[in-house]
Amino acid sequence: MAFHEVRFPDNVSRGARGGPERRTQIVELASGDEERNASWANSRRRYDVAYGIRRADDLAAVVAFFEARNGRLHGFRFKDWSDYKSCAPSQAVATTDQPIGTGNGTLTTFALLKHYSSGGQSWTRAITRPVAGSVRLALGGVEQTSGWAVDTTTGVVTFATAPAAGIEITAGFEFDVPVRFDSDTLDVTLDVERLGSITSIPLLEIRR
Repeated sequence: MAFHEVRFPDNVSRGARGGPERRTQIVELASGDEERNASWANSRRRYDVAYGIRRADDLAAVVAFFEARNGRLHGFRFKDWSDYKSCAPSQAVATTDQPIGTGNGTLTTFALLKHYSSGGQSWTRAITRPVAGSVRLALGGVEQTSGWAVDTTTGVVTFATAPAAGIEITAGFEFDVPVRFDSDTLDVTLDVERLGSITSIPLLEIRR
């Protein structure tokens, strides 16, 4: 299986439905109490892009995209319009949006991360598909316009010179979600002008 570094059509993804999914096991005890255990350490995102298809041309574009990916075989990029920035949706990307590490004078590689916090709890998400040209970095709050490079297929930032010990490294970026189709069948009406029989076109996040 290969990953195709191509993004699903934006005009269709804008109308899609979906979001994060977690897997929790719940056991109800004889006392009525519950025991809850997380089966997954990280969430996984699911989407249904059928809701984003509004015209026959949209459907044709999705069919072409599906065929080019060989159905479920190959992964691709997807823009989740509800969560595609290192900052709030209404804000512009800034160099200090997300902490990604602290220099030790030796380490030169750091992974892009996004932190989700609420009520004193937090979860950290690895960002593996940053958007080319969107990444901004700062060392100790000072933006760095050179001396580093980012791999847009892994989300790993590499510095030419290791950041000094104790220096906080922060980043701002836009990103895509690596996904694949979750069905080898597209169930659509033959009357493409009415688009009345598209039941579901599911996508599933790829974990790497």
